[in-house]
Amino acid sequence: MMLRTALLALVFPCAALATPGETVRDTVENHILPRVETFAQEAQALSDAATAECTDLRPAFADAFDAWISMSHLRFGPTETDERAFALAFWPDTRGVIPRALGGLIEAEDPAASDPDSFAQVSIAARGFYALEFLLYDAALSTRGSDTYRCALVQAIATDIARLAEAIRADWDPGYARTLMDPDEQGRYRTDQEALRELYKALDAGLQFTADTRLGRPLGSYDRPRPNRAEAHRSGRSLHHVTLSLMALRDLAAHLSRDHPQAAREADAGFARALDRAAMLDDPVFAGVAEPAPRLRVETLQQSVQDIRDTVAATLAPALGVDAGFNALDGD
Repeated sequence: MMLRTALLALVFPCAALATPGETVRDTVENHILPRVETFAQEAQALSDAATAECTDLRPAFADAFDAWISMSHLRFGPTETDERAFALAFWPDTRGVIPRALGGLIEAEDPAASDPDSFAQVSIAARGFYALEFLLYDAALSTRGSDTYRCALVQAIATDIARLAEAIRADWDPGYARTLMDPDEQGRYRTDQEALRELYKALDAGLQFTADTRLGRPLGSYDRPRPNRAEAHRSGRSLHHVTLSLMALRDLAAHLSRDHPQAAREADAGFARALDRAAMLDDPVFAGVAEPAPRLRVETLQQSVQDIRDTVAATLAPALGVDAGFNALDGD
């Protein structure tokens, strides 16, 4: 009897692996939609705070920015419509366009700041979180022009962020969520496997962006480190963004690997190592990259993130039956 039971267990396992469609549905419902909803709520809270008062926006700014970074790896579908992601997050700004665009609006006291529809047409560099960071934290721009116009500009940017966040939320739920969860031969995703590949690409691209851009830009080269290129360094958020991104991507990886325990263990161990190394850094804006010992710690963190990317490519991707191919960073 025991032998027969064992044989039956081999032939009819009690817990079948989730189908690609079930994995997609779980990821959409429990990873994507909650983040999209939180972002919409925090963006509206930022807009409300700006409408009430221009002088104490930093806490609301931080909460909304946190919510964006925690979903910013979802660079497909609603975030890409009408270049919403770029309007929310014009970074890296390789040519220093943001302060010039803001300065131009302030000097001209451009009336677009008083009309949301008109403001949505201004330079994309003058919109979103990085433009608002300049107005709240940059010594020159935070005092430039009249207080009245600068307040109107802050309010315009905050309102625009909330509008974009709500548009993303409205497109995701239920529209794009259904597109992912219910593939169709005539649709954006023809099969569950194609939808699953899109989610894996988001994981891969998110890791690549954190390693190559969030960490790579301030590292520069050994002979020419570039700490002033760190993301959101004016508000002291550079390392914080790395941590938020890793936490969000760890959650995405957990949903994608939920029925592949070996891949799940290896990926989670990699995330744990990277987050531990981030927690040990006492350098919130990577200011120490010009010095050998602090630089080595940032390089080690960068390698840890790259190691996660290599691990999921070697273990999770084959388990899911997908590959990254081109991702959002490759222009696909």
